[in-house]
Amino acid sequence: MQRMRYSVPAMRIIAISLALAIAACSQPVPEARAQQAHTGERADFVLVDKSERKLWLYQDGKVIRSYSGLQYGDAPVGHKRFEGDERTPEGRYTISYGNEQSSYYLSLYIDYPNAQDRAYARARGRSPGGLIFIHGQPNGMPFDARVPGDWTDGCIAMSNAEIAELWSLVPDGTPIEIRA
Repeated sequence: MQRMRYSVPAMRIIAISLALAIAACSQPVPEARAQQAHTGERADFVLVDKSERKLWLYQDGKVIRSYSGLQYGDAPVGHKRFEGDERTPEGRYTISYGNEQSSYYLSLYIDYPNAQDRAYARARGRSPGGLIFIHGQPNGMPFDARVPGDWTDGCIAMSNAEIAELWSLVPDGTPIEIRA
């Protein structure tokens, strides 16, 4: 039996293809997350007030949950304008998908930057940044522990128990408004 030999570039392509296939299979199915909703409750709108450090979930115009003690980036005042400014965006966005494979305990992706954010940054020759999430605490911490103060790079952090509940109540495509 003759062994097949592959070049280093071919081996890299095989390894990358295998890694991508495994990653694709391990991504959470959006419907599975939405099916976890409590007793028919499902948020259809999320409101965050940065100054109050509070988040409300709405269903049909009524508050179904509220959370306080939110944590933001190291520079929490003002709208996110550029990559690295460590600010949390303000405005209307959409929660596009949930990521259970994040570096934090569960995360919900906010589709920042929008067209206005990109145009503002582009006009100044800068990147608007991105990868903004609502997420729990860093993986590896005790489940009930919290990093003190504002520590994200512009995301919204909450306790692991809170993000677990939010995860089950907020389906993909839910609008979110983040106010100053």
